Amino acid sequence: MKTAELILTQEWDKTFPKSDKVDHCKVTFINRYGITLAADMYVPKVAEGNLPAIAVSGPFGAVKEQSSGLYAQAMAERGFLTIAFDPSFTGESGGEPRYMASPDTNTEDFMAAVDFLSLNEKVDPDRIGIIGICGWGGMAINAAALDTRSKATVASTMYDMTRVAAKGYFDSEDSEEARYNARKAFNAQRIEDYQNVFYQRAGGVVDPLPEDAPFFVKDYYDYYKTERGYHPRSLNSNDGWNAVGTMSFLNQPILQYSNEIRSAVMIIHGEKAHSCYFGKDAYANMIKDSKYTDNKELYIIPDAVHTDLYDGGGKDAIPFDKLEAFFSVYLK
Repeated sequence: MKTAELILTQEWDKTFPKSDKVDHCKVTFINRYGITLAADMYVPKVAEGNLPAIAVSGPFGAVKEQSSGLYAQAMAERGFLTIAFDPSFTGESGGEPRYMASPDTNTEDFMAAVDFLSLNEKVDPDRIGIIGICGWGGMAINAAALDTRSKATVASTMYDMTRVAAKGYFDSEDSEEARYNARKAFNAQRIEDYQNVFYQRAGGVVDPLPEDAPFFVKDYYDYYKTERGYHPRSLNSNDGWNAVGTMSFLNQPILQYSNEIRSAVMIIHGEKAHSCYFGKDAYANMIKDSKYTDNKELYIIPDAVHTDLYDGGGKDAIPFDKLEAFFSVYLK
């Protein structure tokens, strides 16, 4: 396996302020498909011995300079060595063509992060966990079902991206006809892209914002398209995924064996988040007919909407003390 040389920005270009309690540096690692991933590593300045470690990624279409970096830095302040990474084909990570996604590759990205952390001289390889935000919350649970090395997983304000792709928002397009039409559109776009020798982008968060936009679209706009969360490398802040970039999600349900996860999992969601049904259903499926329910938890945050768990929403909505307690118990 050969790690590619990536061009990494060295100056601080995050959407959150830099902490004076942690040391920060850029690192790279490789996944099993040979794609080199870029990450920000955060190490507590006051630390002794080998540390528990956490890999963080998400939201779907975001970069490590946004929400995942905030989580990683905050958990490093609490004593964990952390990395926030850009998934394959996005941000500063490698992979061609750009702006593609798949349940397999993106689950693998988490597992590659565990590979990297397991061999880091500052990390205790028996105390590694993961955090997935939004669409990467579903990927994190999927990784937990596959990766026995990860001892604890948090899915924050999660989406099941395969469910929303196949059934639409709130399962409103859950029909054979709707899926057939989606497949036709994807395949027509493939021909157009092949003819043009260019992958058409699907567009990020809508801009300008229509007056009649549903609340969850306004919620995304308020984060990705304003100073609050905009970043020039973020897909959601700019031109989005390739139009065919998420095609495989239509036929690939994840979380099929989530009720066989033996390690600890906590799902956190905002009470008023449009996406809360994903978290509630994922938790219900995870404990159904399971022998491993004692270390599973669904934690609902009163009054919080979806993006409140990206950056706190100006009201400290992210329960970092709860995350610290969870990981302290299961990564001890």
